[in-house]
Amino acid sequence: MSAEEEGMLVRPFKLVALLCAFIALALNVAALLSPAWVTSERDSLSLWKACRQPPEDWQCISTLQTDWQVATLVLILTSATITLLSFLMSLISFCLGTYKSYYRVAALLLFAAVVLQVCALILYPIKFIDSSLLKSYHEFNWGYGLGWGSAIFMLGAAILYCLRADVYDDAYY
Repeated sequence: MSAEEEGMLVRPFKLVALLCAFIALALNVAALLSPAWVTSERDSLSLWKACRQPPEDWQCISTLQTDWQVATLVLILTSATITLLSFLMSLISFCLGTYKSYYRVAALLLFAAVVLQVCALILYPIKFIDSSLLKSYHEFNWGYGLGWGSAIFMLGAAILYCLRADVYDDAYY
């Protein structure tokens, strides 16, 4: 391969990983702000408040009264903070193009964020069902699903940051 052809060959792993990290961050923020993690016919439960609809109007109380709800919130907030730090670090690395070792740090941070996020997303339904806050039929709603989507995009970004495009041989092309 000539130098011109080699310059034309672009492997956008880092750019796609940066996009995945951004999507993971956006999904994580949306999951944190979602008003519906668990819903039933007359109830709605989020990470911040639980609302009940008696015959007239909605009545809401804080959900930060039990330790498992606080732990879930702290785990997801920590995961979002780590994802933001990783995204900013990789954005600076990508724009400057000189700090390739930061991609490995960003990948490690994203793997840690995935572990925290998955722990929170497993803890939440187990403790919710154990405490049986809603006595009627209930569903885990879109806010909970956004949390899982965020974890999947974080994992994808971390894996893409681990790929090294500079070690491939020309024999494979």
